[in-house]
Amino acid sequence: MTAFSSLPLSPTTLANLQQLGYESMTPIQAASLPVALAGQDLIAQAKTGSGKTAAFALALLAKLNPRWFAVQAMVLCPTRELADQVTVEIRRLARAEENIKVVTLCGGVATRGQRASLENGAHIVVGTPGRIMDLLEREYLSLENLNTLVLDEADRMLDMGFFEDIATVVKQTPKERQTLLFSATYPEGIAKLAQQFMRDPQQITVKAPAAENTIEQRFYEVERSNRLDTVGLLLNHFRPVSTIAFCNTRQQCNELVTLLQGQGFVAQALHGDLEQRERDQVLAQFANRSCSVLVATDVASRGLDVKELDLVINVDITPDAEVHVHRVGRTGRAGQSGLAVSLVSMNEMGSVGKIEQYQNAPSVWFKRDELTPTGKGRLLPPMVTVQIAGGRKEKIRPGDVLGALTSMDGGPAYTREQIGKIAVTEYCTFVAVERSIATEACAKLNAGKVKGKSVRARLL
Repeated sequence: MTAFSSLPLSPTTLANLQQLGYESMTPIQAASLPVALAGQDLIAQAKTGSGKTAAFALALLAKLNPRWFAVQAMVLCPTRELADQVTVEIRRLARAEENIKVVTLCGGVATRGQRASLENGAHIVVGTPGRIMDLLEREYLSLENLNTLVLDEADRMLDMGFFEDIATVVKQTPKERQTLLFSATYPEGIAKLAQQFMRDPQQITVKAPAAENTIEQRFYEVERSNRLDTVGLLLNHFRPVSTIAFCNTRQQCNELVTLLQGQGFVAQALHGDLEQRERDQVLAQFANRSCSVLVATDVASRGLDVKELDLVINVDITPDAEVHVHRVGRTGRAGQSGLAVSLVSMNEMGSVGKIEQYQNAPSVWFKRDELTPTGKGRLLPPMVTVQIAGGRKEKIRPGDVLGALTSMDGGPAYTREQIGKIAVTEYCTFVAVERSIATEACAKLNAGKVKGKSVRARLL
């Protein structure tokens, strides 16, 4: 455990940290703060919730001159929610100093108030790339005195198609600034960002401690005749946003999807009979949270990486205990809690015995008749997918689609928070939008232009 007092921080800052209950540094703080406080550029890889906000906040506050009312530090975030959290944290850590002004600059609210805050003098701005670009363009925001730039959750920003926006913003900052980049993963785009905009950055990776098993496993005894119906009962009882249901055969997959769709669930099948285009479409919808249930065979689901999976259902128990553990491990990732449910008939109890032996833990049984609906109305996914004809072949990039949806042309300008994952494949592009704006957003794309060209878009 390393104490904050080992760092070259002012006595008032150390006293404030103590008051806030910051006893000792988390691993990411201990690894990155000495580098950041020494003024070096930094690429730090650490999971959300690891204490990274304090790591960059303390570094940028240490360089700040409170008596000089100019924007001296900027934090770019992927979403408004994260920007709000970061602002609150910086304000808490800045309490020790005299009157430090932190302003949040995000879409979804009128620019008038933000412009007024900037005119009154701000030391630190925290915001999303789109709104910051907008304010720079209108010359309400000046970054000529910036000494620290932070890219927070850089991988998510790249995932959302913000590379060009980030580049546009960074080009308007002084060359002699310090850049701190924080990311949970290390996709290609990070190296590209570092190459273009950082000076000899130090790279730090903090491995997350091995997470305790956060997956709850439940077993339900079913009859052959009510096995598939039980899946609908589970979904209405637990109401998960995202579920994978594993079947042992393609036929069982198709039967279950037909049954679930008949009950009003948004479900799709994933098995070896699908062509690549169909597979791309199903995976894009499931990954972007516009399909609630993916019904899959084990072979088809290999290499499937979906974050935030609430529920795994073993519709058919697998006779292979190792496959069972692999299926169950799809939920409860990155320290999140997860739920895995297995449906078992009397003649499959031998498979359960193998699983118990392999996991060195007894199975926990629940009664099927305890599954009662816990919510009102249909269980609908939060997003809807719009498919655009045109993809990598037409040189479409996520930023182009984002630009079309957030611009004022051809209909309402949507905020980035209303737009989800954008996946560009060879011949088409999938963009997730909030359910409430889906029809309008599709019409806007059809009426407007993407990359200067008219496109055809349809709701999936």
